This record gives sequence, structure tokens and C-alpha cells, in this order.
Amino acid sequence: MNKPMESQKTSEEKTLRTIKYDIQTAQKMERIALKLGRPQRLVFMQMVDYFHRSKKDPKDVNDELLKNTLLKQHRDYIGFIRTQESDILIPIKREVDRMIRNQKNIVEFFNGQQKHNKVVLEVDREMLDGQKKHTEVILQVVGSLNDISAKMESKESLKEKFRYILENYIRTREGFGMMTSAKEKEELQRNTRKQIDLL
Repeated sequence: MNKPMESQKTSEEKTLRTIKYDIQTAQKMERIALKLGRPQRLVFMQMVDYFHRSKKDPKDVNDELLKNTLLKQHRDYIGFIRTQESDILIPIKREVDRMIRNQKNIVEFFNGQQKHNKVVLEVDREMLDGQKKHTEVILQVVGSLNDISAKMESKESLKEKFRYILENYIRTREGFGMMTSAKEKEELQRNTRKQIDLL
């Protein structure tokens, strides 16, 4: 006798509720359900469950947009550095090495000469002065190349810092609830931008 009452109570608990929405929304819902290959009611329940668990605001579409934009800019920056390295830095370093070898050959050639007349000594002196200046310029260029190489080596460090900022933003954003104020969201965005500007 109790069993029919229990089954009747269960069916009453599962009473469906109705939500009214416009034709455009209905068409979108139909397309989503068709694409996913699931009934509309199941898709709706899964959407509600997703937003309930993730505590995300459906109005806020900027999370993925910001993340994708930041990742794209980071990839573009790394690609630019790699292009500069292969197109400019490596050829310059190769050319500087060749110039240094030529300078050594010139110095050895003049050191090997046994002429002692005044004109030759004067020319030797001027050449050595020119070579010293040239060597200083080359050393400056090599120093600059070393600085650039050090900066390029720090790109891994930059990637780590960027990854940390992004993960911190996502973690904080996911921690926001339905009641989180727009001011807190703006503060998070402002702090994230400030951290990126400091990279």
C-alpha cells in the first residue's frame, strides 16, 4: 500500500517546470542541442549544472577572450625574438667573428715585417691605432650581442612569469561567485594588466 504512494511522490518531485523564452533563443537552443546530439532538456540541465559548479557569470565572456589574447601576444613576441635571432643576430655574430680573424691576420702580417724605415713605421702606427679603435667597436658590438643573447635566454623566465600571472588570474576569477561585485572584477583585471606591464 505504501509503495504506490512512494512512486506517486517521486513522480510529483520530478514535476517539470516551464521557462518561457523568445524565438531567437529557442533557435539557438535547438542548434546547440543538434550540434551536441542531445535533447534540449538535457543540454539545459547540463548548462545549469556547469554554471552552478564553475560559479561563472554567463554574461562575462571575457575570461577566454583575455586568456586567448594574452597567449597569442606571447606567442607573437617569442616568434619575433626567434626571427630576429636567425635573421639578424646570428649573421652579425658570424660577420664580427670573420672581422676579428681578419684583424688578427693583418696584425700578424705587420708584426712579421722587418722594414724599419720611418714611413712604414708611421703607417704601422696609424694602422694599429685604427685597429685598436676598430677592435673597441667590435668589442662593443660583441658586448651588445652578449646582452641581447642574455635577454633572449631570459625569455624562458618571462614565459614562467607570464604563466604565473595567467594562472593566478584564472584561479582568482574562478573563485568569484555570483555575488562578486563588478568592482572586484575590475580590480582583478587592473592588477593583472599591471603585472603584465611590469614584465
